[in-house]
Amino acid sequence: MKILDFATRVTEAPLDSWPGVLVLTVVVFIVAVLGHALGLRVIRRLTSHYLTIGMLVRYIDRPTQLAVTVLLLQFVWWNTADDLFLINPLRNLSVLVLIGALTWLAVRIVEAFVEGVMMLNPLNTSDNLRTRALHTKVHVLGRCMMGAVIVIGVGAMLMTVPNVRQIGASLLASAGVAGLVAGIAARPVLGNLIAGLQIAISQPVRLDDVVVIQGEWGRVEAITGTYIAVKIWDERRLIVPLQWFIENSFQNWTRSSSQIIGSVFLWVDFRMPMAPLRQELLRLCEGASEWDRRVQVLQVTDTSENAMQLRALVSSPDSPLNWDLRCKVREGLVDFIQREFPAFLPRTRADILYQGGQSERLQSDDSASSTPSAAADTAPSDAGATSISGSAASPEKADLGAAAARLAALTPPAQQR
Repeated sequence: MKILDFATRVTEAPLDSWPGVLVLTVVVFIVAVLGHALGLRVIRRLTSHYLTIGMLVRYIDRPTQLAVTVLLLQFVWWNTADDLFLINPLRNLSVLVLIGALTWLAVRIVEAFVEGVMMLNPLNTSDNLRTRALHTKVHVLGRCMMGAVIVIGVGAMLMTVPNVRQIGASLLASAGVAGLVAGIAARPVLGNLIAGLQIAISQPVRLDDVVVIQGEWGRVEAITGTYIAVKIWDERRLIVPLQWFIENSFQNWTRSSSQIIGSVFLWVDFRMPMAPLRQELLRLCEGASEWDRRVQVLQVTDTSENAMQLRALVSSPDSPLNWDLRCKVREGLVDFIQREFPAFLPRTRADILYQGGQSERLQSDDSASSTPSAAADTAPSDAGATSISGSAASPEKADLGAAAARLAALTPPAQQR
C-alpha cells in the first residue's frame, strides 16, 4: 500500500515547477532502466537457441537502453509548462540525444547483420570461394550503409537547430561553387568510396584472397572504406588505397579457385637419368598431405653450357599448402640426387689441347656451379704450347692450369714434337 501511495503522489506531482519535474524524471528513469533490463533478460532467454538473433540482441543492448530511456523522459519534459526555466533547451537536447541514440542503434543493427552473415559462412573451409565473395560484398556494403546512416543521423541532428538550418539555406544559394570546391577537395575520399562500391560489386579482390602486389605476396586481411590491408607472408601489413586496385593491375591467385600449381627448379648434369627422378617425385608427392593429386610432372625446361634445368610442377588446394609442398619436393629431390647420383650434379668442364693434336678433358671439383664458363688461355710452357678452354681466371682455373702443365710434362717427347 505504501508503494501505491507513493506512486500516486509522484504521478500527481505538478509539472509547472522543477521539483515535480525532477521527481517524475527520476521515477521514469528508474522505470526505464529496470524495464529495459527485465525485457532484455526475457528476450535473451527466448533467443538463447538462436545464434544470429542472440547476437543481434547483444549488439543493440546499449543503444536500445539509451533510446528507450530518452524517449520516456521526453514524455515528461514535453508535458511540462512551456514557461518553465530552461525546459526548452532541455527538450532540444533530448531530441538530439534521441536522434543520436537511434543512429547508434541503426549502425549496431548493420554491424550485427554483417557479423551474423560472416559467422554463418566461415572462411575455414577447403573451397571458400563463394564464402569469400559473400564476405567481401557484405563487408563493403555494410561499411557503406553505416556511413550513410551516420551522415543521415548527423544531418537530422543539424536540422533540429534553427540557426544551422538557416545557415544551410544560405549556403544552398551558392551551392554551385561550394559543390565544385568540395568535390575537388574530397576527390580522394569520393574516389575511394566509389572504388569500394566497385570492389563490392565486381569483386576483383575479396577477403582472404592471395594477391601479389608489386612483388609482395600476401593475403587480403581487411577491406575498409578507404584502403585494403594485405598481410604479407612475413607478418608485415601492406596498406593499399581502394582506388589503386581499380586503376592498377595485380595478381590474384585465388580469383576463381583456391587451387594452385607451383614449380620447383633444379640444375643437374646432362648425364642425369630422368626416370629415377620422376619416380622419386611421385613418391614424394604421394607421401605429402599437401598434394591434391591433380598435377605432378617433371620436365627439362632449359639447358646451358654446363647443366640442364629441370622443372617439377605440383598442385595443392591452396597457396600456403603449395608453398610447403614445393619446399618438401625441392629438399627431397636434392637429397635424392646427392644420395643416389652425386656425380651428376652440375660441373664445370675444361678441354686441354696439346700441340700434337691430342686433347684431354678435365672436370673441376666444383659440383655446385651452374653457370656457363667463359674461355681463357694459359701461357705456353717449356714442354710445348697448350690451351685450356674453361671458365675465367679463378682459384679453380688455376688448378686446371697446373693440371695441364703436369700432363704436358708427362707427355712423351715424340708426341710433343
